[in-house]
Amino acid sequence: MLDLSYEAPKAKTIAGAKHDWEMVIGMEVHAQVSSKAKLFSGASTQFGAEPNSNVSFVDAAMPGMLPVLNEFCIEQAVRTGLGLKARINLVSAFDRKNYFYPDLPQGYQISQLYQPLVGEGEVLVEMGPGIARRVRIERIHVEQDAGKSIHDMDPTMSFVDLNRTGVALMEIVSRPDIRSPEEAAAYVSKLRQIMLYLGTCDGNMQNGNLRADVNVSVCRPGDYERYMETQDFSHLGTRCEIKNMNSLRFIQQAIEYEARRQIQILESGGTVDQETRLYDPDKGETRSMRSKEEAHDYRYFPDPDLLPLELEQSWVDDIAASLPELPDEKKARFIAEYGLTDYDASVLTAEVEAAAYFEEVAKGRDGKMAANWVINELFGRLKKEDHDITESPVSPQQLGAIIDLIKKGDISGKIAKELFEIVYKEGGDPVEIVEQRGMKQVTDTGAIEAAVDEIIAANPAQVEKAQSNPKLAGWFVGQVMKATGGKANPKAVNDIVKAKLGL
Repeated sequence: MLDLSYEAPKAKTIAGAKHDWEMVIGMEVHAQVSSKAKLFSGASTQFGAEPNSNVSFVDAAMPGMLPVLNEFCIEQAVRTGLGLKARINLVSAFDRKNYFYPDLPQGYQISQLYQPLVGEGEVLVEMGPGIARRVRIERIHVEQDAGKSIHDMDPTMSFVDLNRTGVALMEIVSRPDIRSPEEAAAYVSKLRQIMLYLGTCDGNMQNGNLRADVNVSVCRPGDYERYMETQDFSHLGTRCEIKNMNSLRFIQQAIEYEARRQIQILESGGTVDQETRLYDPDKGETRSMRSKEEAHDYRYFPDPDLLPLELEQSWVDDIAASLPELPDEKKARFIAEYGLTDYDASVLTAEVEAAAYFEEVAKGRDGKMAANWVINELFGRLKKEDHDITESPVSPQQLGAIIDLIKKGDISGKIAKELFEIVYKEGGDPVEIVEQRGMKQVTDTGAIEAAVDEIIAANPAQVEKAQSNPKLAGWFVGQVMKATGGKANPKAVNDIVKAKLGL
């Protein structure tokens, strides 16, 4: 486990308000389950398919069609719950949430209200080196997604694409433990990271595979502490829900705007109406969508077509035993095993592929040196070209070979950077490139001495200056490196220069 110091949530100060106010934020994150088939049908979940091509009779709600539960989707949800250290409910059930949307042909959504699959858990959200916030997970329930209404293809008509209808979602519901826009973004980012490690959601926010509903309210200082003591939500103020946020940046902007909007209403003597709102990123503001529904508005009742879901503890235990090493544990191991800093370990474990790449490079080598090359040289270059680690033209084996050449003294750090550039652009075996292009470092002290003698003999005035001020000896080192094309061993050059100058 990470050696983190838990720090109680601190509310962000709202500048420009007449009084002190605190933000209180809870989130409902909708994560699309990574599965080839939908939750209750065998239809494909492929993104980008022709509209209405991934639709079964069940998805289209044809008469007499009954849902059949996809076991793999349940396994993925259980895996997610275990990754969030949550309680897995061995008995759960599906309910019908009744509302009509044109892109949900049944006229109801199959979800879980009374008996969710996953109970309480938690997420540690790092807000700085060694500092974490604990966000409590209230539940994770499994439900089917709705389709997509398209309003911009025709001036007089709307169109419906049912490809997404019936795709399995995990709705991860947090407690109102988040206290600032930055924490909200960090929380969603951490959830995404964990699910990517688990392989349960691809985390693609642009495609809508990970999106969040954000509940925002404001309260006076001390009210949050009273809520924590009593669990009485009335202390937290009236909340408004901002729907379907699919960008970390927009989540932060929407929370900031909404908190200010509510404060302005309250300080003007008004009351905040509980409602559902949408965020307009072009205008940078939220706008009313509809009054906020409660559970009774949806007329929930147990789905008569689906039996209660009963899991065996041994099945859950098998899933738990197959979990991969998760981000917090991997980061702690990188720090302990490779001697990395908290920052470097965070960067290297941010993505599954990046962590695997680093471990391959570091195998049998100096961990700090490997981290430095992966982060500064490789990641820096990939970022500049807007690529990720999966698109790296330099393999772990090639980068490892460059590091080996440095450690053996065959090349200097400067030559290594030139070699990295060649491998990045042209590929090839670093060892062969060094041999073929004559890049090997000059370690022959006789040859280095000859070069030093020549530079000293040609610059008597500079010799006098260096002997009276040893710091100027670096000028001779630079001249020798220049004369040898940067191939001389820098340490050997430095030692010989000092000896020749009597320093």
